[in-house]
Amino acid sequence: MSQFPFSRFINNNSNDSISDTIIKNVEPTIKDDRNNSSINPQDHGHNSSNSISTTASDQELQDIDSAIMECLRDSINPQKFQAYFEDNFSLVNIENKLLNFLAATPFIQTMIESHYLGHIANAISVTLGEGFSMEIGVRAPAVERTLSSNNDNILNSINRGKQETQNLENDFGNGPKSVKEAKFTIDLNPNQNDLNSMVESKYIDHMQQDSENSLIINPSKTFDSFITGPCNHMAYSTSMAVAKKPGRDGRYQSLYIYGGSGLGKTHLLHAVANMIRENQPSLRICLISAKEFYDEMVSHIQNNNIISFKKKYSDHVDVLMIDDIHNLSGKKRTQEEFFHIFNELHQKGKQLILTSDKDPKDIQDLEERIRTRLQWGLIVDMQVPDLETRIAILKRKANELDLFVADDILALVASNIKNNIRQLEGALIRLSATTNIMNIELDMNIAKEILMLEDNNASKEITLVMVGKSVAQYFKVPLADLKSTSRSKEITSSRHVAMYLSYSMVKATLQEIGKYYGGRDHSSVIHGINKIKERLKTDSQLSKDIVYIENNI
Repeated sequence: MSQFPFSRFINNNSNDSISDTIIKNVEPTIKDDRNNSSINPQDHGHNSSNSISTTASDQELQDIDSAIMECLRDSINPQKFQAYFEDNFSLVNIENKLLNFLAATPFIQTMIESHYLGHIANAISVTLGEGFSMEIGVRAPAVERTLSSNNDNILNSINRGKQETQNLENDFGNGPKSVKEAKFTIDLNPNQNDLNSMVESKYIDHMQQDSENSLIINPSKTFDSFITGPCNHMAYSTSMAVAKKPGRDGRYQSLYIYGGSGLGKTHLLHAVANMIRENQPSLRICLISAKEFYDEMVSHIQNNNIISFKKKYSDHVDVLMIDDIHNLSGKKRTQEEFFHIFNELHQKGKQLILTSDKDPKDIQDLEERIRTRLQWGLIVDMQVPDLETRIAILKRKANELDLFVADDILALVASNIKNNIRQLEGALIRLSATTNIMNIELDMNIAKEILMLEDNNASKEITLVMVGKSVAQYFKVPLADLKSTSRSKEITSSRHVAMYLSYSMVKATLQEIGKYYGGRDHSSVIHGINKIKERLKTDSQLSKDIVYIENNI
């Protein structure tokens, strides 16, 4: 990161007031605001007795704001950064170690305060050091979005933003009862309780220090927040089993999960880490990507300290989770070290969980002994989510965003974005951010325009006939046989799939489904649907079959 002239804002003294030494050596931009009656020190959370303030020049504000934004860009999902931070969140003032930020709308302010305060605190610490606090307000509509606003405008904007936030939250009945409660200030100096909480799970040093890109455990990614369906039920169930009883004492000491990008593999890793941290905090957890593993090993080799690298993983990890293990492809020295670490951890009864976008047998440029190790344990695949699961994911995300989305709009999004959960969630974030920034109500036409979607799939009415024909064609059985009284295993299984899809996609009643498939009663239909639901918990091939049929009707 570029070096900025921030040193005059950095004060390692635990006293919040600016020391005499700092005051004597500051640049001319420091000014005495004792005669400026428009600025009330209490408004900034400072002691009223401290009337001398350190403020930043316009150029310094721009430099610091840019540095903080770069840190945030590196640590936040690109779509979420674009929705909530890019052009929507900026630093407008620094005074007496208090950083004032303005968000574009009350909604963005609420989202940032709810989900990203830790990221901002870390970015401030990286940029300026410790001992700072921050306050987040809302831009007034008439105020020009510039970093060079004078102090009066800044304070007025913040106060108006607080009032807007109070009014908005009171309208929903869940907000604070006063402006004082709506005000948000965070102290970036953790106390001892905070520090104890941070190390509760005894993460190895690597998690906090060795790698800038380490996968810090996300507390929001839990099993409760993971939407299950036929596409991922097996991966979900086995991951939870591992989290409840990791290592040799459990059922799956080595677990390998594979599937396409954006299907939830990383979410499951975080969910496992969170459950272990809650239930067995003494266990040492390491969650790292294969790329980070490689980069860390190279760094230790360059520093002639490869033994330290080996010992860290072999002696100080109880649960090792490596994301995107296929990225070790072609890296022979890294594969060599991974081989020995895998063997040692496995012999010690430690837990290993690996994810990839490929089955082990399909990874190119991988030593056969590594491939064999990856195949030692349970291998589970994750499929593209079916329509019902995609809609459930969108509903959960809409609830998180406090966004009302009509069912037809959810169907539009789910019908157009089929292969990637991150893209699904990103689409909803775009809808939420755009409608709030533009202060417009979300409807079908606006959704199509924002996401540039076609509604051909969403508007196509799926019927019992369409489902029956698609199932018959896929399993290569006559449609008449699905409607017949035949009880052959092949026909019965295909008929059950057709009933299941008719119920989940067409939303037909049990009576309608039974009538279409040979006049069967509703109990026969229920039996067929439940049969498929049970099989989907363990039969990955059936999951693939259903997803394929659904996406091609």
